[in-house]
Amino acid sequence: MKKRLVIALFLIILLTTIDSKQSFVISKFNLKTIIIENNLLLKDKDIKSLLIPFYNRNLIFLDNKEVKKALLQNSFIESFNIKKKYPNSLKIEIFEKKPIAILLNKKNKFYLSEKIELIEFKNLPNYQNLPYVLGNKSDFKIFYDNLKKINFPLDLVNKYILYETNRWDLETKNNRVLKLPADNYIKSLENFLNIKSKNDFKKFELFDYRINNQLILK
Repeated sequence: MKKRLVIALFLIILLTTIDSKQSFVISKFNLKTIIIENNLLLKDKDIKSLLIPFYNRNLIFLDNKEVKKALLQNSFIESFNIKKKYPNSLKIEIFEKKPIAILLNKKNKFYLSEKIELIEFKNLPNYQNLPYVLGNKSDFKIFYDNLKKINFPLDLVNKYILYETNRWDLETKNNRVLKLPADNYIKSLENFLNIKSKNDFKKFELFDYRINNQLILK
């Protein structure tokens, strides 16, 4: 903080008594280099393209809020740390959102983050095997949070399907289908967790819980 004040005072003095030599000194503080760190999926060039308007701006007076607004244009960015490195560099540490599913919304695709936020869809090799969500974001958030509360093995899920009757189907990666009721589906999920690995139930692929207090197996 003291360092910033000293530099700011020095610059103010220069600005009030400026000549050609002093102008050269001031230009030394113009932003020339942006260093991007900790980005795993996003490319440096894609992040830097958001920051083009800040090049050659005076680093001392550069407003971090403006930089934040520019960076958040990329929906993959969760948060970041900004550090000014005098005389003319900016270091930005990026923290990316982690996609947990792919939302199919009519003809559009979006990644969904762990907080069930929409992320721009790109064909990323690391996320080709994510489960699909056929439904809307708000209903899925409620459903997903309930699954986590009962420690449902989310890594087994291949597809989440929401029907107009406001009930969900789950399709697993081992080709099992859970047809859940619209109400009290947590009880059905807990029942499935209790029986899914038992020998008597391993041969079944369909677990239909839609009728209250009944389980239909096929």
